Amino acid sequence: MDRVELLQELSEAFGVSGYENEVIEIIRKHFGRRVAVSRDRIGSIIGRKDGTRDSPKIMFSAHMDEIGFMVKDFTKQGFVKFLTVGGWWPGNVPGMKVQIRTRDGRLVPGVVGLKPIHELTPEEMKKLPEIKDMYIDVGATKDFDPKKKLGIAPGDPVVPAGCFERMANSDLLLGKAWDDRVGCALLVNLLDNLQDVEHPNSVYLVGSVQEEVGLRGARTSAFAIEPDIGFALDVSICRDTPGNEDEAAERLGGGVGVLIYDSTMIPHVKLREYVCDLAEQNKIPYHLASIKGGYDTGTIHLTKHGVPCLALGVPTRYVHSGASVISLDDYDNILKLITSIVKNLNEDVLKKILE
Repeated sequence: MDRVELLQELSEAFGVSGYENEVIEIIRKHFGRRVAVSRDRIGSIIGRKDGTRDSPKIMFSAHMDEIGFMVKDFTKQGFVKFLTVGGWWPGNVPGMKVQIRTRDGRLVPGVVGLKPIHELTPEEMKKLPEIKDMYIDVGATKDFDPKKKLGIAPGDPVVPAGCFERMANSDLLLGKAWDDRVGCALLVNLLDNLQDVEHPNSVYLVGSVQEEVGLRGARTSAFAIEPDIGFALDVSICRDTPGNEDEAAERLGGGVGVLIYDSTMIPHVKLREYVCDLAEQNKIPYHLASIKGGYDTGTIHLTKHGVPCLALGVPTRYVHSGASVISLDDYDNILKLITSIVKNLNEDVLKKILE
């Protein structure tokens, strides 16, 4: 499958934290019979690609879940009150088109509503709206009770409505849930690149669950694998938009984001240096990046007696909103880099990293 078609399929999939089954089935389909597939007990999918040696065991983790919402209850008028799942800035939410998935699998369209601007007091105009004051309108009227008519119930998951587009600048893709369906696509394309290629290690391709609510799937899957080296494949933050630095290295077209710091982990220095050297040897553009949030490596690196880890990101605009933007050029470069890592990371390299 063309990489753009794969990215669209994954971006449009429904998969809020705890409800990743649709994404799991897409990954399972594309893995096919090319890897041994297993699951941990909370849902993460693990594909094992054997090389010429059992060790080192390299874990690539991409989380399948996206930020979203959950039905909490209903107003007397039939509007849906909701909880956030993952990190939302309230200013990004009002007016967003969403989909609610009911227990029987129905997708119910809706829009996030809030008191109209014309009714706000001067004091209210100065404040950021609060989630507790918002609701989802699924078509409630006097004679139409969504709870009874549509089967919506507390606990039903909600995601932004899909909006995949190839932009006028055809190198750029607009879509929901690039955080982290872009990483999920990299797992599949990495496997494509490893077909009929000898590599001196064992590769574990992990689609993890519930990253957005606490790096949970990465913890359990790492416990199952006991990797020697771990990588998170995720998004990194772009700082190339108005209000940021004009010449920021963290930008679309900036190459691979190599994380030097996040809130959950200080990357293993020797592993980072090895990866940067490999990128330079192969003329793969990269830049050093940082973020306030965290990645799957935040929990992988604490497995057993410790795992050298590094997070690699595809630069992305508007992360943790209803729609974000990535560059295919950046995607291709991170794919080249992780393919090169697998081809070169052998036991001797591991020993130098661990010295």
